[in-house]
Amino acid sequence: MNKKFMLSLAAAALMVASAAEKHNITLFQPSFVNGTELAPGDYRMELDGDKLVISKGKQKIEANVKTEQTDSKFGSTSVGYTTTDGKYKVQEIRLGGTNRKLVFGTAQNGL
Repeated sequence: MNKKFMLSLAAAALMVASAAEKHNITLFQPSFVNGTELAPGDYRMELDGDKLVISKGKQKIEANVKTEQTDSKFGSTSVGYTTTDGKYKVQEIRLGGTNRKLVFGTAQNGL
């Protein structure tokens, strides 16, 4: 194999390794992320390192998250909440089919 081909292959492998991870999520109630209320519905999530982007149409919310490993896999993607004054604030998202969950930081203050 020539050197040019090997460099191209290595560059392609790096691009794939650094690509954002994509997931879908359904919110069944009004939910707050970083002070923004998301209406119930289906959303797309893109995870790139510790940065999560939740989007639907033109609406786009960014949040810092910490990825944690658990002992067992989650059967489906689900959302864990905290409530303040009757409002639901996203605390964590468990990724279905994996043993990982995304935990939102305490910096996500104020609904």
